[in-house]
Amino acid sequence: MPALFSSLKLPMSATDFSSLNLSAEQLTVLDSLGYKQMTAVQAQSLPLILQGKDLIAQAKTGSGKTAAFGIGLLQTIQPDFFAVQALIICPTRELADQVGKELRRLGRGIPNLKLVMLCGGKPLGPQIASLEYGAHIVVGTPGRIQDHLKKATLKLNKVKTVVLDEADRMLDMGFVDAMQEIIGQTPSSRQTLLFSATFPDSIKQISRSIQRDPARVTVESQHQQAVIDQLFYEIKKHERNNALIMLFQHYQPKNAIVFCHTKIQCDEVADMLRNKKIDAQPIHGDLEQRERDQVLVRFANQSCPVLVATDVAARGLDIKAIEMVINYELPRDPEVYIHRIGRTGRAGESGLAMSLVAEAEVPRMLAIEKYQKKPCRCDVLASLDRDDSFTLEADMVTIQLDAGRKNKLRPGDILGALTGDAGLDGADIGKIDIFDMSSYVAVSKSALRQAMNYLADGKVKGRAIRARKIR
Repeated sequence: MPALFSSLKLPMSATDFSSLNLSAEQLTVLDSLGYKQMTAVQAQSLPLILQGKDLIAQAKTGSGKTAAFGIGLLQTIQPDFFAVQALIICPTRELADQVGKELRRLGRGIPNLKLVMLCGGKPLGPQIASLEYGAHIVVGTPGRIQDHLKKATLKLNKVKTVVLDEADRMLDMGFVDAMQEIIGQTPSSRQTLLFSATFPDSIKQISRSIQRDPARVTVESQHQQAVIDQLFYEIKKHERNNALIMLFQHYQPKNAIVFCHTKIQCDEVADMLRNKKIDAQPIHGDLEQRERDQVLVRFANQSCPVLVATDVAARGLDIKAIEMVINYELPRDPEVYIHRIGRTGRAGESGLAMSLVAEAEVPRMLAIEKYQKKPCRCDVLASLDRDDSFTLEADMVTIQLDAGRKNKLRPGDILGALTGDAGLDGADIGKIDIFDMSSYVAVSKSALRQAMNYLADGKVKGRAIRARKIR
C-alpha cells in the first residue's frame, strides 16, 4: 500500500473522488484532468468542506490545496444566479493567477461560470466592466479587492464561501486589517476556509475572529526531507558574502534560490553575485508587478539561474528542479526554514539546503533542531574547495512579445512562427508564458539573433508583434 494512503489510515476507496458527494459533471471533469486519487490534503479536507464546515488546513505549496477548496466551493455555485458567491483572497498576484487558472479548469463543467480576477498591477477599468456583467467567483489580492469595495464596484453580500489562501503570508505582508475589513462585508453565515503553510499564533487569532468552530487538518510537506542534504556553515558576521560565493564555487549548482530577510539585502546580494559573474536577480515587494513577473518568468524558463528573494516574494513559486537553497541568514521561525528548504528536493530529486550561521543566529539553529527533532549538521568554510574560475550564466535568454492572451495569442502560435518561418530548431526554444497583454519565450543564446531578426520584420499569427530581449 502506498505510504500516502497508509499514513492517512483510509481504505483505498476513500481516496477516490467518486467516494465524495460530487456531481456527475464534476467527476467527469476531474477524470478528464487526470485527477485519479485525492492527495492527503484533499482526502482530509474535502469531506469537511462539502459538509459546509469552517476549516483550517495547514498545507504547503504543491499539496493539492487549490483543488481541495476549489472542488468544494464549486459544488455550491448557482450558475443562473449572477452574484459573487465565492471569494478567494491570495497574498500575491502570482498565486492568484495560479488559483484562477486551476478553478477555471475545475469549473469547466459548470455552464456559463464567470470567474473574475482582481489583482493589483492591472488597470481598474476592465475589472469594473467584468464585475458589471456579473461574477460567480472572485479571486484577488487584498489591496485590489479593497479598492473595488471602496468604489462599490464589488458586492460581497451574497458570498457563501470565503477562502484565505496562504494566510500566513498575508499576515506577514501586513494584510490583517485588510482581511478583516473584506471579510466583514460578507454574510456571517458564510463558510470560511483558511489555508496556511505554517500555524503561528497570529493565524490562531485571526481564525478565532472570522471562523466558527473550525475543523483542523494538518498535512505534512510533500517533499521528503531525507533527500535534502542540509548543512549549516559557521561563519563570522563579516564573512557572509565571501561564504556565499564559496558555496557557489564549491557546489556549482545549475540554479539556486538565496533567501534574504530584507528588500535592501536582496538588492545588495544580487549585485554582489553579478559582480562575481553569477547571474542573479532580486525579487521583493518593492519591485513593480511587471518586474516581478519578468524575474519569475526568467527564473522558471532557465534564463536567470539565481533568484535572491524574500520569503513573501518567492511565495507561490512552484519550480520542480531547484538544485540548491541557501539561507543567507537563518529565519527566526523554524517553520519558515522548513518551507524554504522544501523548494529543493522535490519529486524524489535530491537537493541541497545550505545555511550561513553567525554566532547571534545559533539560537535559531537550535530551534530548527528542536522542530526537526534531529541535530543540525554543521561544517566550517575551510572544508569548501574554491574554484575561482566558476561562473554561472544562463544558456537561455528571454524575449518579450507585446501581445498575449487578450490578443488570442497561444504558445503554439509563437512556437510555430519561430520553428517555421524563423527557422529555429525546436531544441533552441524553451518555456513559453502567456500573460494578458504580453508573452515571454525563452530561446538559446546562440539562436537569439536569428529569432530577433525574424521578429523585427516577420509575423506571429499573421501580424507584426513588437519584441525585445529582457535583461
